Amino acid sequence: MKFALFIGCNIPVRVPQYELSARTVLARLGIEIEDNPEFKCCGNPIRNIDQNTFLLMAARNLALAEKQGLDLMVLCMCCFGSLKKAAHVMRQLPSIREEMNGLLAKEGLHYSGKFAVKHLLSVLHHDLGIDALKEKCTKPFKTLKMATHYGCHALRPSDVTEFDNPVAPSIFDDLVTATGAKSVEWPLKLECCGAPLLGVNDDLSVELTRKKFADGRRAGGEYLCVACPYCHMQFDKVRQIMVSGQDTAPRMDSIVYPQLLGLAMGLERDALGMTLDIKEEVVAEPPAKPKKTAGRTKASATDVQPQE
Repeated sequence: MKFALFIGCNIPVRVPQYELSARTVLARLGIEIEDNPEFKCCGNPIRNIDQNTFLLMAARNLALAEKQGLDLMVLCMCCFGSLKKAAHVMRQLPSIREEMNGLLAKEGLHYSGKFAVKHLLSVLHHDLGIDALKEKCTKPFKTLKMATHYGCHALRPSDVTEFDNPVAPSIFDDLVTATGAKSVEWPLKLECCGAPLLGVNDDLSVELTRKKFADGRRAGGEYLCVACPYCHMQFDKVRQIMVSGQDTAPRMDSIVYPQLLGLAMGLERDALGMTLDIKEEVVAEPPAKPKKTAGRTKASATDVQPQE
């Protein structure tokens, strides 16, 4: 199993632990990846400004992966949504594909749509499979509760992204559950993280995130689990704003999924870029003897360690 890896612009600079943990986990799972230094921006920043330029930027990346003869695996959900959008447009409108290919020909590139665009989560869920993933989780969590955040760009529009049911998705929940952690149900799970509004309407952006924090906590989530750098950056930014402003409202730390998976696989924290001290509440088993005095001891927070 081999893919061309597309990491996008933000991950290497702003969320390097996502790339590091993804590479570490994929290597342990036996999933081969091939880098391409020619990959550039996916086009998402100008998607709603200049449609033709957006399509050309995305088509160039798709053509480069096609030249490698590999399906494209994407880490960023924004990049994933953009590349899927471009592929969809060129599939539906052959005239647009011909126009893009005319421009790509100047670099000796051509896009025919023979190879797929997949998000990391889809590769793990569909190509590898949940059962195979569980077998690799030799140090599963016992009681950890995660508030799984899907993000917007992978789910909608569903006829374009073809990622999961946009109303009742399950892929990400399944992947979190495979680590032994519980993916809690929370009403705002599918709501926007607020990132698109940061810098445009900061108050509303922060409020959207604060509501997600409160809702995730209310549902019993201990941490947020994400698979998009923009969502992760938003949660981290707003958490810092709340801390600096002495905001006592509920807040949550976030972790990217490959880190969570890597811990369950028994991988070293440094190899996953871990700085967050993930803990889970461990409830001691009641003593077997004497029966009359059997009872549960007080729960204590401990570092996540291999399950014996």
